[in-house]
Amino acid sequence: MVHLDKQLAREQYEALDGIGFIEWLTDGYLAAIGGGLTAENMDMLSADQHGVLCYRYVLDEVMEGGFIQLILNGYAPYVLEGPFPMVVKKEWGAIAGQEKAMKDFSKLLYEVKNEYHRHREELSKDMSDEDFMALYEQLEDLNELGDDFLDDHQEQLTPMVAKMIVENIDKYM
Repeated sequence: MVHLDKQLAREQYEALDGIGFIEWLTDGYLAAIGGGLTAENMDMLSADQHGVLCYRYVLDEVMEGGFIQLILNGYAPYVLEGPFPMVVKKEWGAIAGQEKAMKDFSKLLYEVKNEYHRHREELSKDMSDEDFMALYEQLEDLNELGDDFLDDHQEQLTPMVAKMIVENIDKYM
């Protein structure tokens, strides 16, 4: 488990919005493990820290280019195939006291996973920028799931996740 300064984390939580706090925290995780997640350093983070890092990747990638970008940038195995969707549903909902919101987000992640599996072949081939942009029209359901996250989940979830972290700081620091 990576250990960060808990008092500084509390100060950052007060000073930043939810996204800023999660970015600050996960930047600290990544710096502590050498700059990026690899097979060799995965065990340096706790399961709870991995969950927050998954959420960061969802934020970064989906806000920039939807779940299509998250998948094409190689984050699908980590975010969708790992325990993250179940952690959101079972653990984060209970910890944050927001079972419905977290269950809805988990359901969205499982829908994305199903679309990923359904279109894995198209999503895994080498492609030009033009081919990449065409995916947004070809994979409309997957594209709409990204919009759903941004429109229906992100604004509510991100402050919840940040608050959950600071209220359970020993699990995440």
